[in-house]
Amino acid sequence: MITNTTNWTKTRKFLNDIHLWIGLASGLIVFAVCLSGTIYVFNTEIREAATPELFKVIPAADGRKIAGAQLITRVEAASGGKVVSVKIPADAARSWQLNVKKPVENDGAKGGSARPTVYYVNPYNAAILGNSGEIKSGTVTFMTYMFSLHRWLILDKIEKPIFGELENRKLGSYITGTATILFTIGVITGMVIWFPRKVRAWKQGFKIKWSSNWKRINHDLHNSLGLYACVFLFIMGITGPQWSFEWYRTGLKKTLGTYKPEKAAKPKGKSSSEKWPVAAIPSREPQKIDLDAYQAAAAKIFNFKGDVMISLPAVAGEEVSITKFKAGFFAPAAADRLALEQFTYKVIRVERFADMPFNERVSASIKALHMGDVYGMFTKIIYFLACLIATSLPVTGTLIWINKMKKNKPKSKLVLNQNIKVAETTLPII
Repeated sequence: MITNTTNWTKTRKFLNDIHLWIGLASGLIVFAVCLSGTIYVFNTEIREAATPELFKVIPAADGRKIAGAQLITRVEAASGGKVVSVKIPADAARSWQLNVKKPVENDGAKGGSARPTVYYVNPYNAAILGNSGEIKSGTVTFMTYMFSLHRWLILDKIEKPIFGELENRKLGSYITGTATILFTIGVITGMVIWFPRKVRAWKQGFKIKWSSNWKRINHDLHNSLGLYACVFLFIMGITGPQWSFEWYRTGLKKTLGTYKPEKAAKPKGKSSSEKWPVAAIPSREPQKIDLDAYQAAAAKIFNFKGDVMISLPAVAGEEVSITKFKAGFFAPAAADRLALEQFTYKVIRVERFADMPFNERVSASIKALHMGDVYGMFTKIIYFLACLIATSLPVTGTLIWINKMKKNKPKSKLVLNQNIKVAETTLPII
């Protein structure tokens, strides 16, 4: 029994040392990443609140909407690009979002934008409310910086390479990715060393003794809050590095059994319009694009209320891809997919998320698991609180370390001399 206790004590001390030093090494980076992540949980809601004129519309009295083909034609004429997808919200009082790919030659020196420009359109009068490339809002700019801080520590805003020829964005990504891995190890070691030696002490580990001094309260905040949030922190930590390291992303997919090696040569024929100049894209015959028919087909197969994303083919005759998301407070981020023939609306393929194997569902939900919208606003609130706790852990943990350093600091010579004198005066006289 003594041997077992001694072994556990040694193991506990070893894990405690790991927990301490990786916490000190990554604390500042983790604080910045978690703070920005706490704010970014509600990124969509904050952006929409800052620019409501882009998202809110007043439905027509008769509820009639302009034909989808006319909306596409209007946006393409105004943007000089091609509409590649349309998002149709379940809420009738919200605008439609048309994603536009602009010509490569007019899209900057880098050879084209990485993402399409989003045009917000009133479906009742075809008015273009604005686009994502021209939004002028301090709040939106702030959220952009929060994302940059979370992913790259704002190093992407610095043009000149800081470290050799390594791109600053990659450097920032490597730093945050490494700090996240250390944070995950810290979560694991923290869960292990939390377990008390005696069963009767378990209840104490769940509570914060507010009546005690600030050092004890700080210690309880670190231990108890960390325990309550540990599952969510572990999920965030283990999913985050996949955006920093390819080897981690590959390893994660192999662990889940969903890894598929990329082919050396891409198949010819149905090339993406992303790299094509607009003039080179064959006509899709806009009059043959019937968004209402596509939406009706999706509603017939997926009989639930939700937003619909329709991805349009670049070439006439190719399939139309439709994705439908459930709406509501507990709505999952996962979506069901449908492929239709462009002109006949014949169903080619149906993919229901619930029918997928468990490992594939987890793999497809990695982003949602990391960002907290696994089950809509419900999990967003939970993730917000968990991120808030994660932001506090480096602070409370550092204070615990400082307090221990002060406690273990050797007494000064003056104090030692005073103690000796006191001891001498209390000696018995012989």
